Amino acid sequence: MGENPPRSGNDDEQAAFARGVLEAEAAAIQCISIDTAFHEAVDRIMVTKGSVVVTGLGKSYLIGQKISATFASTGTPSHVIHPTEAMHGDLGRIRRQDLVLALSYSGTTDEVVALTTILRQDEVPVIAIVGVPNGHLDRLATITLCVGDVKEACPLNLAPTASATAMLALGDALALAVSRRRHFGVADFQRVHPGGSLGRQLMLVTEAMRFRVDHNLPLVDVEMSVAEAFRQTDQPAPGLRRSGAVLIVDTEGNLAGIFTDADFRRAVLKFGSAMLAEPIGSFMTEDPRYLDATCRVRDAVQMVRQWRIDEIPVVDAEGRPLGMIDVQDLISLRVIDP
Repeated sequence: MGENPPRSGNDDEQAAFARGVLEAEAAAIQCISIDTAFHEAVDRIMVTKGSVVVTGLGKSYLIGQKISATFASTGTPSHVIHPTEAMHGDLGRIRRQDLVLALSYSGTTDEVVALTTILRQDEVPVIAIVGVPNGHLDRLATITLCVGDVKEACPLNLAPTASATAMLALGDALALAVSRRRHFGVADFQRVHPGGSLGRQLMLVTEAMRFRVDHNLPLVDVEMSVAEAFRQTDQPAPGLRRSGAVLIVDTEGNLAGIFTDADFRRAVLKFGSAMLAEPIGSFMTEDPRYLDATCRVRDAVQMVRQWRIDEIPVVDAEGRPLGMIDVQDLISLRVIDP
């Protein structure tokens, strides 16, 4: 490979230009009006029995792919169709119960207008996203959303830049407004994101924890001696590793404290072997930070990062321990770095 060409020009000048691009795109978004047509579009999508089919040409097609992905990942079935391919067989992928979201900043893109003409004849509703109204697409559409007369970030005011950003932002706003109306929650999000880091972070902590009460995590009474507590907990079931902490309960079985390997080392250094005969409650961390059974793995990740703790008790609604999530569990899930 050859050497990189030398940088030319002034860095401050280049930074100012780049900042101007960002400001132009931000301004395009800020100028979008959320009006009656937007609310009508949300209402129309809510009653659609089929999918939201997104179409557009060129940059609008690429933007449409992202908008469709936002719809699909937030509870609204959606797919993308290319307007040219639609005229050569893919039109069969659009059903009468679907709704089409058509993107064309000019509102005059021939392929999009031709497809919309056919869709109107088939009584398929069309929501158009355009720059300004009064184009062919606007007259054909059931509902028209406008991003306004946008000045492109391109110095020639030609390449779709700020206008494409505005259309993407308006499409995302539409998808998320529909998702909000559907009361799309964390459990729904996990259902459509079962894989990858997102899916793992949305797991319940009770699904992720390997140390479980009545399986491989004995509980210790607050009055039990340190020596007896360690005898009781130091024999994990065959094939299972020992936890790095002991969960301590009061007389009613509620979580009273936690006693970690680090707590043990500190107690031995301070009190010597005499501490082995003392109640473990004398050395435990009282009222430790914990997670309840409804918490997600992402909550455990946040707690580990914020408080630098390696073991987190998990309790039920009454405060009784169900188990413990260990930092090694999170590393195994690849949601936190070793």
